[in-house]
Amino acid sequence: MANVEAPMVGKIIAINVEVGATVEEDDEVMVLESMKMENPIFAPESGTIKEINCKVGDVVNQGDILAVIE
Repeated sequence: MANVEAPMVGKIIAINVEVGATVEEDDEVMVLESMKMENPIFAPESGTIKEINCKVGDVVNQGDILAVIE
């Protein structure tokens, strides 16, 4: 099991997966906007998305758990 964590403070502008989706390590799962730059967030390992803990428009802090991969 692995957590997808926010690498920095920012706003979620895209979520590219849904619960139950299968992802491979390094797949882009979300996009975070910070300091007017779009930063892709990648899956840290392969697996199935078990939960998504944010939605588009949410402001997140560094280290927040955005999703869980099982």
